[in-house]
Amino acid sequence: MMREYNVAILGATGAVGTRLIQQLEQSTIPVKSVKFLASSRSAGKELAFKGEPVVVEEATPDSFEGVDLVLASAGGAVSKRLLPEAVKRGAVCVDNTSAFRMDPEVPLVVPEVNEDALERHHGIIANPNCSTIQMVVALEPIRKAFGLKQVIVSTYQATSGAGQQAWNEMNEQAQQHLNGEKMTSTIYPVKGGEKHYPLAFNLLPQIDVFEDGGYTHEEWKMIHETKKIMLDDMDAKDIKVTATCVRVPVGIGHGETVYFEVKDEKNASREKIQRLLTKAPGVVLQDDPEKQLYPQPIYAEGKRDTFVGRVRADEENPGNYHMWVVSDNLLKGAAWNTVQIAEKLVEKRLVGETKR
Repeated sequence: MMREYNVAILGATGAVGTRLIQQLEQSTIPVKSVKFLASSRSAGKELAFKGEPVVVEEATPDSFEGVDLVLASAGGAVSKRLLPEAVKRGAVCVDNTSAFRMDPEVPLVVPEVNEDALERHHGIIANPNCSTIQMVVALEPIRKAFGLKQVIVSTYQATSGAGQQAWNEMNEQAQQHLNGEKMTSTIYPVKGGEKHYPLAFNLLPQIDVFEDGGYTHEEWKMIHETKKIMLDDMDAKDIKVTATCVRVPVGIGHGETVYFEVKDEKNASREKIQRLLTKAPGVVLQDDPEKQLYPQPIYAEGKRDTFVGRVRADEENPGNYHMWVVSDNLLKGAAWNTVQIAEKLVEKRLVGETKR
């Protein structure tokens, strides 16, 4: 008899939470029961799972009694407070916040890259940053074939990555600008920052707060998460990684220019890299300059794949290549990668027996 699982979605009413519900509905996970958990102000709302109504409950430690699997996207502070409580009660948790990503005891997983890390979990698995996920999905087949010396990435990140309030503010700013009014800014680039700037009709080279050395925390995350996912060490020196992260006035879909140097310069070529990408799990190659075919956020929205195009060699520096990477940051960058991890946990039998 197939084992079934009691699943809880923590943060069910948010932008990622609603997509977690959709992705769970479409997943291979045999769901026995589902709980939708959120803050007290959202408790009592009614959502649906596979056409059946489910009332949202306030998330408390006791909410996880009898739960096998938790999919969480309710903010780092909530995850730090509640997920250890869920683990105490026997649940395995996949967390979509930054709360546990750099914890050496917590696997940071992109299934196309390092699903074997799931074997080492102690109850919590971290979902990486959205911009990191799509980049490593595109780079992993290249790393396996030719090795990587360094990666230089510049991101063009959609406003939805900053949350629904930020997205709403950008839309309001756009209308203000079209009406000839002054654009009002209360969130960008960082909600709690001293200064705020409009995003509509603008670009902001700051995502999250600044760290020492002039990097933002988003850039820091991309550097160290990439190393942890690929090399199991956030401070590894085997691959050099650096990033510049920019917020752009796009609703959904992050774009990235990824410049990388391979170790096996002799055997690598643009054509071989393109062939690798056509076979890579989770990757769709859209790369035909003659037909102006290349990835675009507007066409990636609502899709689980990572789209890659503009693959080309750096003619000035042998062994170096460019590519353009686009993905739906709310799906592969968040909800789908979380559910995909959960599918792998079930497939590998790394989730406990259903409580009865």
